Amino acid sequence: MSIRRRDILLWATSGSLAQGRRARPGKPFIDCLQPAPVDGGFRMEGWRTWCPSVIRGEDGRYHMFASRWPLALACDPHWLTNSEVVRAAADRPQGPYRFQEVVLPPRGDKYWDGRMTHNPTIHRYGDTYLLFYTGTTYSGPTPAVGRALPSGYGSKVAIEARANQRIGLATAKSVFGPWVRRDAPILLPRPGKWDALMTTNPAPCVVPDGGVLLVYKSTRHRTDLLRMGAARAKHFEGPYERLSDDEIFTFKDPKIHVEDTYVWRSGDGFELLMKDMQGGICGEPGAGVHATSPDGANWTISDPPKAYSRTILYSDGSRKTYTRVERPQLLIEDGRPTFLFLGVSVGPEGQRGESWNIAVPLKC
Repeated sequence: MSIRRRDILLWATSGSLAQGRRARPGKPFIDCLQPAPVDGGFRMEGWRTWCPSVIRGEDGRYHMFASRWPLALACDPHWLTNSEVVRAAADRPQGPYRFQEVVLPPRGDKYWDGRMTHNPTIHRYGDTYLLFYTGTTYSGPTPAVGRALPSGYGSKVAIEARANQRIGLATAKSVFGPWVRRDAPILLPRPGKWDALMTTNPAPCVVPDGGVLLVYKSTRHRTDLLRMGAARAKHFEGPYERLSDDEIFTFKDPKIHVEDTYVWRSGDGFELLMKDMQGGICGEPGAGVHATSPDGANWTISDPPKAYSRTILYSDGSRKTYTRVERPQLLIEDGRPTFLFLGVSVGPEGQRGESWNIAVPLKC
């Protein structure tokens, strides 16, 4: 069931969600970026790390929830079969972060998220930590060195694992856990719709009354382009209802597609970061795009659209261009974005060498 346009506006402009009629204009997001500290972020020897999401814990330290999978396995498709959500910690928001524990380990193929967890994004409402993530299950042994999957997504296991991706929620009263995982996803695909294959890439925005705007990724079938949709819940436990039957971005060029969103509240509405897959929006393949919305359902690409580049400026004056720069997420303190966290990788597409997470200070 989708929500009528009138209901969207009532939800987005009532009570604690009252944000005005449009997003507040300001300087381009890319102009807020400061040089990244060379010793910041999170990396682990022998592992690929990705999906960095940071929150300040009740202990006053900063905690990054991230995904990791073995470096010895080719990136694509083994992130889909071998990823697990972990927690790292640091005294400063920029890091460096040190590994602490596995948060969402495998729990058996009978569970919808029993074989893989990925895309963590950590938030808080009251005294409850909310960990949104993507999980999947599949049949057969877990890929490992000596029984790795073929590169790409054409194997039977990869096809099954991709189609079984769903968005879930784990909660805890402490950043240290224990984490309570739900026995069912919070958002399911819809057969016959644009989001028929899967639900993944959760981008929740938790508002002061406990409601959630959830932007997510899906596609019609496994060879279709990626699309983004939006849902809402009056409470983080759900139920989650689509804001529209359609995806939230449509482009004249059918080759344009996007993924990896992050959504937050601004003074007048909502803002969003996402990855421009082919560069058809911002002119650079794999770079970030910024957009604004008054209600979470109707979005406008910013002018200029680019939010960040695949070329990163560091605090020692050096610049590095990465193969991929993905999973943008913000640390927001006192209502203001203070750091942008990104997953970066080097090496050829599909295989990729090492990957890790970086921290980029913001000054807006």
